[in-house]
Amino acid sequence: MPEAGPRSIGRLGRRVIAILIDWGVATGAGWLFLGGDGFGILAVFAVLQVLFIATLSGSLGHLVVGLRVVPLAPKWVGVVRPLVRTVLLCLLIPAVIFDKDQRGLHDQLAATVLVRR
Repeated sequence: MPEAGPRSIGRLGRRVIAILIDWGVATGAGWLFLGGDGFGILAVFAVLQVLFIATLSGSLGHLVVGLRVVPLAPKWVGVVRPLVRTVLLCLLIPAVIFDKDQRGLHDQLAATVLVRR
């Protein structure tokens, strides 16, 4: 991966803004449709993550801040990778554990990487 520019690793600032956008959307939808139930909001977040990453290679937040999720092997990200990534992301711990390349444990286990567009 290049150090900067397109296809470089998505850095912490963009990732934090992206997850705040995603949580905001999920919270709004959860309050609107589910009355603000915490697990309902988490479920909305998870469904949106899987759907958007599988179809558009990034969540709403990722797309807004110029990031996308790509598999390590050059092919379609599929459905299983976003599902694994999202389940681990919802557990929070894997998302805050990352390697020297700033890839979260959820990305490492799903064999994906979050890059700039």
